Amino acid sequence: MGLVTYVNGEFVPKEEAKVSVFDHGYLYGDGIFEGIRVYNGRVFRLDEHLDRLYDSARYLLLEVPLSEAQMRDAILETAARCGLHDAYVRPVVSRGTGDLGLDPRKCRTATVVIIVDTIQLYPKEAYERGLRVVTATTRKHRPDALSPQAKTLNYLNNILARIEANQAGVDEAIMLTVDGYVSECSADNFYIVHDGVIWTAPVALGILKGVTRGVVLELAAALNVPVYEKAFTLHDVYTADEAFLSGTGAEIGPVVEVDGRPIAAGHPGPVFERLHRAFREMVSREGTPVPYKPLVSTSVAP
Repeated sequence: MGLVTYVNGEFVPKEEAKVSVFDHGYLYGDGIFEGIRVYNGRVFRLDEHLDRLYDSARYLLLEVPLSEAQMRDAILETAARCGLHDAYVRPVVSRGTGDLGLDPRKCRTATVVIIVDTIQLYPKEAYERGLRVVTATTRKHRPDALSPQAKTLNYLNNILARIEANQAGVDEAIMLTVDGYVSECSADNFYIVHDGVIWTAPVALGILKGVTRGVVLELAAALNVPVYEKAFTLHDVYTADEAFLSGTGAEIGPVVEVDGRPIAAGHPGPVFERLHRAFREMVSREGTPVPYKPLVSTSVAP
């Protein structure tokens, strides 16, 4: 069965999903999105993602033509029609079709798209051997210029860091604040471990308050692993006992090398392993069930 995409109230084959070239999401990155996972036929932390989507809309003064409840139903219906039991869901709301000027008032109705597909940011073996990262020269933009809590369609800051990772031939890039503190990776939150304690940058430093980050903190508390939300530098990274990252797409992945320096013994550490096991167990049982119907119940292998 082929995948379908929700486009402004209609379900169309993935290959036929289109928006106008005059859409301000395409022209100016004027819009918002979320990344959500489906595990074992359940949408993980759906309500948290929806809350953040609508918070992002309020930040941009973007009127979403669906209520939060309607968006929830549309996401579940799209997932059901695709029939995938393990998937990645991306709802996107752009300003809509307008003219070639910046003025959002020229866009009469927002465009709503819901994509359901599979995703794999890193190869499976990378999680077993660990991820290699570099520090990007591209700095994170200041949070008083553009809030990192709004997941907008403008990701150029992150893309420039991703390009640096590509050029270095590694898996990811760490981004620093303008003051030189470690913030997060190009697409993931970042953590280090010292003496059994997890360190991660505070949200006030200008990082995304990731949904998976919240899960990591929740699991750490359940496992009695202390967490410090504090500013730290690359020296703290280079001398850490462990490092790892998290995100909806990446899930939880171990980092074993930063800027050519091995982290401790250069392999995934015990704190990461405990968190990773707890995470896999959690996503196997939690989530909002997808209402698969007989017409679309055949599972497609991810």
